[in-house]
Amino acid sequence: MSLSLTPIDRVDNISKEDFVNNYLKPRKPLVISKATETWPALQKWTFDYLKEVVGDKVVPLYDSSKADPSKPINASAAQMKFGDYIDLIQKSPTDLRIFLFDPIKHAPGLLEDYRSPSDLMGGFLDKYPNMFFGGQGSVTFLHYDIDLAHIFHTHFNGRKHIILFDYKWRERLYCIPFATYALEDYDIANPDFEKFPALNGIEGQETILEHGETLFMPTGFWHWMKYLDGSFSISLRAWDKSWAIKAKSLYNLTIQRKFDDIMKKNFKSRYMDWKEELAIKRANKALAEGKPY
Repeated sequence: MSLSLTPIDRVDNISKEDFVNNYLKPRKPLVISKATETWPALQKWTFDYLKEVVGDKVVPLYDSSKADPSKPINASAAQMKFGDYIDLIQKSPTDLRIFLFDPIKHAPGLLEDYRSPSDLMGGFLDKYPNMFFGGQGSVTFLHYDIDLAHIFHTHFNGRKHIILFDYKWRERLYCIPFATYALEDYDIANPDFEKFPALNGIEGQETILEHGETLFMPTGFWHWMKYLDGSFSISLRAWDKSWAIKAKSLYNLTIQRKFDDIMKKNFKSRYMDWKEELAIKRANKALAEGKPY
């Protein structure tokens, strides 16, 4: 029993034609090793520099504990000054992470330090892209992004282990109903196939992302990430041209999220237990039917 994981394709650089035809249109992940060669951030964005420009900002921190059904999605576990957190992840392993944080919003000069890959595609979204920070050993649980954007994820100051799965495997991954994350009771890097048999034979891709390397994650791809060193990343997001995907994104962000929040607020653990049971039933059914076809 095992997962079937293959290496994500890698190139130093790529032309727009090759990228569109071989990766964007077929929605295939890619690591571009030298996409950041012209970025001032490649040399400039050290821990000390980020502490200097954002250090006093108090930021929410997230740990590896299972989501509390009584709390809203993305509820933080603690708070800390950004500079103190950077000191922490440089000193020792920790499962504390920062995500959905916009240092650039508090230090607009950082906008000059990176470049959107508009030479490869259009449709880039955020004025202030999200940045993600993690201590050695911290893990981002398996999920796909609710807005269904294409993502260019660039890593700095260390290494990050990444495993990806196509959206088509969502049922076999024990996707939680009315949510965009998987059942949190298994470790996708070392799964218990006897307890979670639907994971056996799932096909995915993996890579170790190093300083300055950029991962292209197509819309809807499930991703699991583990910080092998205290380090950080920036994600640049772009719309897919498909109106069907844009409509699904809007549905996820409005109707589905609102419904899920209301149900959690009113039914708490009863609702979460029902969702987990349904995720297991759907996974077992998909396995029995040989899905995805």
